[in-house]
Amino acid sequence: MKKKFYKTAAGFALAQLLLGSAPIFAQDSVRILKDVVVSATKTDQKQLQTGKVITVITQDQIERSQGKSLAQLLNEQADVIVSGANSNPTANKSVFIRGAASGFAVTLIDGVMVSDPSSPTGGAFDIRLFPIDQIERIEIIKGGQSTLYGSDAVGGVINIITKKGGPEGIGVYGTLTGGSYGSQKQNVGFNGSLSKFSYNVSYTHDQTDGISEAADKNNTGTFDKDGYNQSSLNANFSVEAARGLRISPFFRFTSGSYKYDNGPFADAPNQSLNRYYNAGLTSQYNLGNSNRFNLNYGYTDNTAYYESSYPSSNIGRLHLMDLYYNHDFTENIKFLLGTDDRYTQIKQIGSANVTPNANLYSIYSSLVVNKIAGFLNLEGGGRFNDHNRYGYNFTYDFTPSINLLENKLILFGTVSSAFKAPLLTELFGPYGANPDLKPQKSTNYEAGFSTALLDNQFNLRVAAFRRKLTNAIVYLTNGYQNFDKENDQGLEVEPSYKYKILTLTGFYSFVDGTAVRNGVNTYGLLRRPKQSFGLQAGVQATQTLYVSANFRSYGQRSDYNYPTNVTLPAYQLLDGYAQYGINGRIKVFVNVNNILDKRYQEIYGYNTMGTNFNAGVSFNFQ
Repeated sequence: MKKKFYKTAAGFALAQLLLGSAPIFAQDSVRILKDVVVSATKTDQKQLQTGKVITVITQDQIERSQGKSLAQLLNEQADVIVSGANSNPTANKSVFIRGAASGFAVTLIDGVMVSDPSSPTGGAFDIRLFPIDQIERIEIIKGGQSTLYGSDAVGGVINIITKKGGPEGIGVYGTLTGGSYGSQKQNVGFNGSLSKFSYNVSYTHDQTDGISEAADKNNTGTFDKDGYNQSSLNANFSVEAARGLRISPFFRFTSGSYKYDNGPFADAPNQSLNRYYNAGLTSQYNLGNSNRFNLNYGYTDNTAYYESSYPSSNIGRLHLMDLYYNHDFTENIKFLLGTDDRYTQIKQIGSANVTPNANLYSIYSSLVVNKIAGFLNLEGGGRFNDHNRYGYNFTYDFTPSINLLENKLILFGTVSSAFKAPLLTELFGPYGANPDLKPQKSTNYEAGFSTALLDNQFNLRVAAFRRKLTNAIVYLTNGYQNFDKENDQGLEVEPSYKYKILTLTGFYSFVDGTAVRNGVNTYGLLRRPKQSFGLQAGVQATQTLYVSANFRSYGQRSDYNYPTNVTLPAYQLLDGYAQYGINGRIKVFVNVNNILDKRYQEIYGYNTMGTNFNAGVSFNFQ
């Protein structure tokens, strides 16, 4: 099978190589991309026009991250911590945005929410299940975003935008890699367009022998390796069904087996079998330049079977229907009105007949007014939510921004509220269920500025935030209760500089918080460092050679070690990357992680990878 794959890929590469070539390297891009249109705002605003704190990971950046996983790429962004990103590749990954707990961030794929209602990490989407090779770019919107995206959007939103159809005809692209720990990956995709129809189909196979998930505390040398074997298919199509009407169905499927251990310092021959299935469509009916109807539907099915001393299974399903209408009164006044209906269901562990479910229906609206008096932008909106279990709640947001000095200085701020509905496992699960739980609610404040100097060669964004969470759901001796409060605050500094062949990007993040129980501070932010720092330097040494170095530092953080907490020491990581273009359509690359071979633990009792590398070749023929 593998030999056939390599021969097929090589054949396509040779054929296209003979047909011609095209430039291979896009221009370096800085983090603050003022002309980029951000689709996750649902009004297709330019980043210059919104006061929201948005980071765009561009296609160019993703192509220069070959050899990394999606978890590792997200972990390199300001105030985004992915716990387990550099641990064993099979380990579960938890995403923390601005210090908010895992499960307090919404993941979208092409603007459509995906989540796992049965997930033990707060219903969050398992980012291990989506290969980075199938991604075109990523938009990260920080802060409370429940007005547009409802439940869970407390810390922020991650919008993964997949690769789409290409130029007319048939194009082929792909990546072949191999590296440390017996890792290998093969990706091949086909895309193109014909008249009013376009398509993209991509397949990825990824496997590794891995390392022992659990740390061998006593150096026995007997802990086995915990690897995985995963296959993923991503297909999307787009057709102009009628004048002004475009319909884009999609289909995604991932199946994998993942070995795992019994916990901190505890080896075991366990294995999970995971299946992720996602299908639906996005569509837009354009009634001229100023009126657009958008309909998104997605069905997600996540199934996990755990083979261990205590075998179990989890099945979570999500149906999402999102219909919204855009009306542009003028180029600078835009109105949005939408309705969102989501149905979640889980199959109880150990029960063949009980399938708890919940329905959350919402109506939301927002208004964007740009260039008031030439310099003031205003955004605001609200959302009414009707949950069939807990009742009603309302969220809002208000975001002003001021453009000064011909857009060289932008001041912005936001006041918003957000919420997270109780999980089905908390309402009806087998352990400590409480059907009377209320949603967790947050009030969020942020303010900052961004500036562009030296003819946009130097960019800087600084943002401070504060979040107050009430009705926090915790597990007490009598089960789940709305008992705690949390107060979090932080600061983000993101500079970037480009001069000729050199590009520098960096970040500094500070986040701190406490939980309050009965008026007493009980604990800080587990697995989230108070301070983190990153600096990446990239050099386009020649027209075909690009090299970069990426340094990151993560401060001390707490982790749970029953019956108390333990403090994990700070650590630093240095990565290197080199990429060379051949004949304009083929790139060879090598990525080296943890060059300093730093020994550390992201999670107490679990291993992380020492110095490791991936090398390979990628091709793109259109």
